[in-house]
Amino acid sequence: MAAQSFDMIVIGAGPGGYVAAIRGAQLGLKVAIVEREHMGGICLNWGCIPTKALLRSSEVFHLMNHAKDYGLSADNISYDLDAVVKRSRGVAKQLNSGIGHLMKKNKVTTFMGAASLPAKGKVSVKTDKGSEELSAKHIVVATGARARELPGLEADGKRVWTYKHALQPPHMPKKLLVIGSGAIGIEFASFYNTLGAETIVVEVMDRILPVEDAEIAGFAKKAFAKQGMTIMEKAMVKQLDRGKDKVTAHIEMGGKVQKQDFDTVISAVGIVGNVEGFGLEELGVKIDRTHVVTDDYCRTGVEGVYAIGDIAGAPWLAHKASHEGVMVAELIAGQKPHPVKPESIAGCTYCHPQIASVGMTEAKAKEAGYDIKVGRFPFIGNGKAIALGEPEGMVKTVFDAKTGELLGAHMVGAEVTEMIQGYVVGRTLETTEAELMETVFPHPTLSEMMHESVLDAFDRAIHI
Repeated sequence: MAAQSFDMIVIGAGPGGYVAAIRGAQLGLKVAIVEREHMGGICLNWGCIPTKALLRSSEVFHLMNHAKDYGLSADNISYDLDAVVKRSRGVAKQLNSGIGHLMKKNKVTTFMGAASLPAKGKVSVKTDKGSEELSAKHIVVATGARARELPGLEADGKRVWTYKHALQPPHMPKKLLVIGSGAIGIEFASFYNTLGAETIVVEVMDRILPVEDAEIAGFAKKAFAKQGMTIMEKAMVKQLDRGKDKVTAHIEMGGKVQKQDFDTVISAVGIVGNVEGFGLEELGVKIDRTHVVTDDYCRTGVEGVYAIGDIAGAPWLAHKASHEGVMVAELIAGQKPHPVKPESIAGCTYCHPQIASVGMTEAKAKEAGYDIKVGRFPFIGNGKAIALGEPEGMVKTVFDAKTGELLGAHMVGAEVTEMIQGYVVGRTLETTEAELMETVFPHPTLSEMMHESVLDAFDRAIHI
């Protein structure tokens, strides 16, 4: 049987793969996409989207408990965890079916099954019905990543969970240990803590949210502590003793090991790329610490093989994957796209308070040898924040003192995940402080704090 032939085959239908397929089809390429599990990948089914749905429920629950602050009354406030989870799964399902529709609309041929690369330009797909042989000059690998499992701390789905179990919890945690304080760990800690779980977060580094600006992470830590969370930094979970209805964690901190009992543990200690078992290395693709080595254009060094998204390394973000997908499709179609710049990609964490950042932290800018100007503006100085009842937060901007280039922006507080985009556009347009100062921000909005933070960096802030 002759192999079905395409211009471009995409392996993996997450936010990298499905976007690459659509862009390729828009540019007139004959495209196939292979997905072994869910259209939309982890992001849509088990990551970004369902977690945001859960966090929205906990945010509304938090507001209901503070109704009195707004001159409102609400009695007998409670939640139904099964219904909260059901809503989250419904949101994911709605979007998952939307991806299938987009593939049809763009005339992308979909194969559900596990792909392997038996030879250059060839893809074999193991489906329910047998196997399909495909060929294409260009193959885009977008197989994503999975949760890292540390020896002895592996998930069992009962008492020790990964993000997947935490999205469909078998029970409501009473006392919860979260191992790892990156975005995933902190979001689940925030969700379960708000719903009343006694929550302890253990972070091996010297501070939580280690990729964020130290000042912003410190502000968030205080907010979490105020909400009743216990944060243990420079600490390590050495082992877990699993009982029938409890887990005893051995936590080392400051050279001492303490034992604590928990009914639930969430492990969120990073991810590993899905690189093994389908023929990448046999083709000559270089892999470094579970990630495919690529150039700026996501080319692997093996002609006709590209890698995008989580499998191609940090930052492990859906929007980075999508942008790389567009870039690779345009490259294959003979266009001249710009490479994706990791330093202009914003990171967002949807805990309470939210955290968002783009570019260099203050420490990184100093390390890189810049002479910097730093501006800050607190939420307490903003009319809209006070009216919303969200007076806790801060916007911080870092500029090159010599050129006025916006090197980085960092925020913590209500809705900052929506606001960060203003600075992202600014960086893409290579803005300096002059344009940002001359921009008229609408009043009353939270975004005015972005203006004031820029003004503050140059000693011109009005409202502090």
